Amino acid sequence: MRELTAYEQLRDRIVNREYLPGAILVPTSVGTELGLSRTPVREALQRLDYDGLVVQVTRGYQVRTRTPEEILEICEARIALESAIAFSAATRHTELDIARLNRLFDEAIESSDPAISLALHHQWHSALRSAAHNQTIIELMDRLDAQLRVYDAEESQSPDNLQQIEIEHRDILLAVSAGDAEGARTLMVAHQARTRDMRIAAMAQH
Repeated sequence: MRELTAYEQLRDRIVNREYLPGAILVPTSVGTELGLSRTPVREALQRLDYDGLVVQVTRGYQVRTRTPEEILEICEARIALESAIAFSAATRHTELDIARLNRLFDEAIESSDPAISLALHHQWHSALRSAAHNQTIIELMDRLDAQLRVYDAEESQSPDNLQQIEIEHRDILLAVSAGDAEGARTLMVAHQARTRDMRIAAMAQH
């Protein structure tokens, strides 16, 4: 198994909240922590700045803190892109794409661990993007996903939410499999809008 690059290691730590929003990341200190030299760490932080995960400050970089308004903007962009993905997947998917989507969906609903189930549902979304066969959208969604994961709500693993995700993903999968592009797009908009509302409500409470 290959070793993760400095960029991958830092990105994982940010999206998994090991480095919380507001944390200061000094290249020298981070390099010592990761066992890496200062240069690859600095280059990784520059890439993460481009990704919207950190901002440059006097001492180095700071994990970006976003306002509820910024989170809402990201969610709205995500809705537009995810709906385009659903439409394209319905018209461009292969038999292998559908088989992969079915397998991930089955594994997600069969898991008794909420964290694993949610992770599998996230993988299902990634597989749906692959089924859309649009690399530009995949790259854009990867950036937006990372920006939002920093602010994932604990409520996302609740039984009620997981049950709702199951219903919504099943309906989207049926529409995609049937080649119903407009239906898939409409269902995805509703799915992402509900997720957006849940995330904003959780931020308001905290």
